[in-house]
Amino acid sequence: MRILRVAPWIYPDTKGGGDYHVHAMSRDQAAMGHDVTVLTTRADPSLPRVEQTHGYTILRVSPGVTLLGNDVSPAVARYLWHADRENFDVIHAHSHCYFVTNLAALKRRLGDIPLAITNHGLYSQNAPERLFTLYLKTLGRWTFNQADVVFCYTEVDKERVRKLGVTSQIEVVSNGIDMERFTPEGPESELIDADGPVVLFVGRFTDGKRPWLAVEAFAEVLEEYPDAELYLCGEGGLREDLETQVAELGIGESVTFLGHVPYDEMPKVYRSGDVLVLPSRAEGVPRTVLEAMASGTRVVVNDLEQVSSIVERYGNTVQSSDLVAFLRAIQSQIRDSERDNIKPRKERLRYKWEDTVRTTVEVLREL
Repeated sequence: MRILRVAPWIYPDTKGGGDYHVHAMSRDQAAMGHDVTVLTTRADPSLPRVEQTHGYTILRVSPGVTLLGNDVSPAVARYLWHADRENFDVIHAHSHCYFVTNLAALKRRLGDIPLAITNHGLYSQNAPERLFTLYLKTLGRWTFNQADVVFCYTEVDKERVRKLGVTSQIEVVSNGIDMERFTPEGPESELIDADGPVVLFVGRFTDGKRPWLAVEAFAEVLEEYPDAELYLCGEGGLREDLETQVAELGIGESVTFLGHVPYDEMPKVYRSGDVLVLPSRAEGVPRTVLEAMASGTRVVVNDLEQVSSIVERYGNTVQSSDLVAFLRAIQSQIRDSERDNIKPRKERLRYKWEDTVRTTVEVLREL
């Protein structure tokens, strides 16, 4: 197949679960013999416009104007308008939240190339919730309805998309991870040097991830566990605000900002941690949560409908922004970690990346 993948960003240009998903899917489909081109916007002007990497092609175009973290790119529109010349068999767009996917939907409306859209999470982490709810009922729904197939990670997300009035075919394809890489067995990270409990935050420093809530809850954790330490893995616009918050709380000696941690190092980081905290107000099925669980690390996450059933035996879910509830959940998971050092067996998790790729390819081939 000749696959045109349309995505706002791609790893390692930008670091995030969805960005890595786009890269890994393209890499592995190319390894299967498919011809894959990724159309994306250029996160850094110094990056090459065209690049061959890991068996696939990246085509970076000008981002145009950025609104609420969304690149409104005329260059993407121009390329899609002429995409028929390249004889692509299918277009696969990632996340309905972005203008590039709206353009892919318009291309499908006006053309003949089949379109698949992967729903990486129903709500945006950048736009205000009320505004995005209006978007979902209008342009978002229209975008989904232009697709020949919509991929959702869970049955819960499938039903949520249906309730919007989406009539396109929907296939549930679980988000997967590399179960050979993320495992309880193996070395721990030299980046983490702690004698007490280790709490992790892994993700972008953005409003939607709410990292400040993890910091605030951790400050209270120190009352019971004064030797606990918090390690924040990630980058983003809130870094300076978080550093200020840490200073004002007087917990600087117990908090470490690791910045972006290379993907190859992350299995060791998870193994070094006792609890992963992710207070996001909106998510799909976060890779970080799956990776932590596969590595035997307990998790505390916001009680998102599509995530709660996955966490179950691996940790706690907490209602929205309830600081006390997050505090108690973290304390509970630390106590469980101290009482029972046996890591969960990775075989319990059924989210294998190779299954995600294989099933996706099967559906795209049918299109």
